[in-house]
Amino acid sequence: MKRREFHKLFKASGPVVLPVIHALDAGQVTGNIRILAGEGAPGCFLINHDFGVDEFLPVVREVRSAWPSLWMGLNFLAVTGRDAFPVLGELERTGCPVDAYWADNARIDETGRDASEARQIAAVRAASGWSGLYFGGTAFKKQRPVDPAHWQDAAREAVPFMDVVTTSGVATGEEAGAQKIGRFRAGIGDAPLALASGVTPENARKYADVDAFLVATGINRPGDFYNIDPARLARLMRVTSEIGSHG
Repeated sequence: MKRREFHKLFKASGPVVLPVIHALDAGQVTGNIRILAGEGAPGCFLINHDFGVDEFLPVVREVRSAWPSLWMGLNFLAVTGRDAFPVLGELERTGCPVDAYWADNARIDETGRDASEARQIAAVRAASGWSGLYFGGTAFKKQRPVDPAHWQDAAREAVPFMDVVTTSGVATGEEAGAQKIGRFRAGIGDAPLALASGVTPENARKYADVDAFLVATGINRPGDFYNIDPARLARLMRVTSEIGSHG
């Protein structure tokens, strides 16, 4: 996928804001979806921080039933695509399509010497029949550290295995440095780049070269892990619109 295709999908010229909802139950998720839809965010990701995948799936099905046209991605906490894609394929076959999967660890080897795990994940994805977009975590928080000298290599190696190369700062809520984003952009060229930590309305302009913001802490209510602050989301939406208008 190219950057132009990605932005065309979301009808956005600036970074695409995809709020991340830490799911508790279908009611809490739906309340947050109403907020993001009201502020013009084009979609969201749901993540299961507080329970396992088996408990998460009924929530996903209920939310999809209530919001059939919503662009909705998932993150199964600490689950790679190898185990997620068959589940996503089954959801799609049973009337619960999921638009994207975000894995914190896409198993990319920045040295280029051993792509066996990434290839295995790609084969499982193909066999699953799932038709969504893959956001693959690369040099990502809480995963195996990647030497900054090899960030560009890691980004380059990631491109063939995913639709959207996805990186982060060193921890939840922590900014990614401009150097990291610059090296990732140099590595991936015209492929889309997502940033999944540390984005706020105040710093978003620093990341004008990023294509998608997967954002939770930066738009949530103060001290609240689970619920979006409409005013902060509105501010971020305005900033990304301004970034897009300046090309």
